[in-house]
Amino acid sequence: AIISAVLVGFANFTYLPNSLRNMSGLSLEAQSVDIDPRFFSLGAVLIGIALAAAIQVLTGFFTEVGKRPVNDVAASSKTGAATVILAGVSVGFESAVYSALLIATAVFGAFLLGGGSIVLSLFAVSLAGTGLLTTVGVIVAMDTFGPISDNAQGIAEMSGDVKGEGAKILTSLDAVGNTTKAITKGIAIATAVLAATALFGAFTDAIKNSVLEKGLVVKDQVLEFQGILDVADPRNLVGLIIGAAVVFMFSGLAINAVSRAAGAVVVEVRAQFKKYPGIMTGKVKPEYGRVVDICTRDSLRELATPGLLAVMAPIAVGFGLGVGALGAYLAGAIGTGTLMAVFLSNSGGAWDNAKKMIEDGKYGGKGSEAHKATVVGDTVGDTFKDTAGPAINPLIKVMNLVGLLITPAIVGFTLDDNGQINMIISLLATLAIIYALVRNRKRATVIV
Repeated sequence: AIISAVLVGFANFTYLPNSLRNMSGLSLEAQSVDIDPRFFSLGAVLIGIALAAAIQVLTGFFTEVGKRPVNDVAASSKTGAATVILAGVSVGFESAVYSALLIATAVFGAFLLGGGSIVLSLFAVSLAGTGLLTTVGVIVAMDTFGPISDNAQGIAEMSGDVKGEGAKILTSLDAVGNTTKAITKGIAIATAVLAATALFGAFTDAIKNSVLEKGLVVKDQVLEFQGILDVADPRNLVGLIIGAAVVFMFSGLAINAVSRAAGAVVVEVRAQFKKYPGIMTGKVKPEYGRVVDICTRDSLRELATPGLLAVMAPIAVGFGLGVGALGAYLAGAIGTGTLMAVFLSNSGGAWDNAKKMIEDGKYGGKGSEAHKATVVGDTVGDTFKDTAGPAINPLIKVMNLVGLLITPAIVGFTLDDNGQINMIISLLATLAIIYALVRNRKRATVIV
């Protein structure tokens, strides 16, 4: 992070002028702001770097072995699996609040650097996202370390050849990997929020440009066609609620998909144990391909409904309720998605590392009732932190891009008094979502 900051500072003071008036391609409004672009750019990037460092510290506190939250989750295992689940959910909820406040502070801090110019403020937010990604080497390294340490520990455990001190070291490395994975997921959702905030500028510009293309004056139009989000408009409130609800629906679909696939794997494993008793004694080799086929097939099949929801929901809201409601929809999805993603990621990491603490000998060690309770928590946590949580990041980005692409069409049809076309498109998108959800629900209880 320090190296990134130094290099960015060197580039700023080498290539940027000392005044916005000396820069080309800026509007008169932006050039009139009395700020030094060198310090403006450096300040925005430093905010992004500081956000990455802060997320790392905060996420580490809530998911690291030896810290109070994970210790509390491990201690709750003495009273059963239910209290482990409750303790992990509590950790996730609390950590989500602090992480969201960190991200919001970074966004607002970058916004203030614009000196009152919306264009410069949104550009500062974009630069903050760039600053956050200057640590991409460390982020990729931490994200890669998690699966490597996890697989190494799993292979060692299955082989039975690694025991004693070696097994403890691998378990400790696996615990560290859980924390690093949680950190990178927190940083990923932060980049999604910063990018989505910057895209709001492109969203409002798309609205204004669509009005101008019709030969109309922007200031003479209603607020939504001026790029202003009117919170007093009931349609916008409805859009906000739908945007928040889509995140919950998407998360539910992802978790249900894992549950269904896991159930199918359990049925297949039990069937093989019954058909080939020699598997347990090592005399017969299991049919691994059948389990791999179940996981591969289900992962591809279950992708359809969440993907359709991410694309069709903005279309249904935008064409059905208007461009203002679409903006509110995106705001609701960003806000709720940030909280949900951090909650799922951190609670899953806390459950996993609580299990690692038990396996290290705490509260009876491996094979004890406490260990069985944390295994249940880890099973739930893997679904949270490895499926539903990370999936919200692309959800936010996809919905923002879809919203940006359909905005000109929404404005154009509305100004041409083609409200019927808007409603038909919205109805078709809604029917597509309903069909996908009904089809998904019908096979939700089927385990093959």
